[in-house]
Amino acid sequence: MATRYWAVSLPVQGSNSPSSHWNRLQDQISRHSFDTPLYRFNIPNLRVGTLDSLLALSDDLLKSNSFVEGVSHKIRRQIEELEKVSSGESTALTVDGVPVDSYLTRFVWDEAKYPTMSPLREIFDTIQGQVAKIEDDLKIRVAEYNNVRSQLNAINRKQSGSLAVRDLSNLVKPEDIVMSENLMTLLAIVPKYSQKNWLSSYETLTNYVVPRSSKKLFEDNEYALYTVTLFRRVADNFRTSAREKGFQIRDFEHSPEAHDDRKQELDKLIRNQANFRSSLLQWCYTSYGEVFSSWMHFCAVRVFAESILRYGLPPSFLACVLSPSTKGEKKVRSILEGLCDTANSLYWKSEDDSGGMAGLGGDTETHPYVSFTINLV
Repeated sequence: MATRYWAVSLPVQGSNSPSSHWNRLQDQISRHSFDTPLYRFNIPNLRVGTLDSLLALSDDLLKSNSFVEGVSHKIRRQIEELEKVSSGESTALTVDGVPVDSYLTRFVWDEAKYPTMSPLREIFDTIQGQVAKIEDDLKIRVAEYNNVRSQLNAINRKQSGSLAVRDLSNLVKPEDIVMSENLMTLLAIVPKYSQKNWLSSYETLTNYVVPRSSKKLFEDNEYALYTVTLFRRVADNFRTSAREKGFQIRDFEHSPEAHDDRKQELDKLIRNQANFRSSLLQWCYTSYGEVFSSWMHFCAVRVFAESILRYGLPPSFLACVLSPSTKGEKKVRSILEGLCDTANSLYWKSEDDSGGMAGLGGDTETHPYVSFTINLV
């Protein structure tokens, strides 16, 4: 699908009607830029209000468009991230089951949600409030999901990280440990390339070490895990001597109950992460549709307000949506300008061209007609 569209409004002057203007535009596009998709953008007659209120609204529309568009893209990126985690393919983004590009190109004003008799400022505030609430909900839901992910990642790091820091309970079996009134087993973390040094020296690090008691239990890319059995009364001396030689003695107490508790906690977190992810993904798909619908109504209000300010009253303009290729943009611009009555339509040039006025509301797209870009992604 196309991801970049122009929302355009052309002035309808004199005896022309929007329908005849539309026919002329279709004819010109089909003749000179036939590969450019072209659609009517059906905007109802909205309440205009005063010129001052319309000017103030135009400024706010420009500023707020970035916010509404940004929330839309934020939710879409969240969906892509969640789908990537599950290695699944993204479901098509829709508005009430209609693909977003079709919703834009076949736009119909939602009278129930945004009554056309309401002042434009009221419609603007409603859209802004709805999108702001969805963004707040998104932040809360993402924070909950990320919190569970962080807990799970912390446990996974403990279970799969370096022997110097990881949980040893799943590496050490009860038969590996000797615990009696006089004897005890310590666990030594030995650098991988110092194992020969360990095996040749551990018996002499202190007195009363059981000869040939050291056994390797596990090895990773950096370290090896060894047991050593000795008398309890020399355990502290052994720790000190081992540390001086570059060997780390890990405290460890074998507890089947604690191991089961950790496993249950891990299983619970895995279930919670899956539930949070599924719930967040479903919410994102639904909320994206709501935000996208709000955004398109926002664009309709913007086209209407800027057309009134540009062409005057009563409202007489043709609104449409196009998606020209990058190569064909210049040709389409030329066609659109050719359909404007430049004598009665103020031609804004960019400041670079004329040193004069910028476009309405500071918009960078300056033409003898209303035009701004809608980026779906």
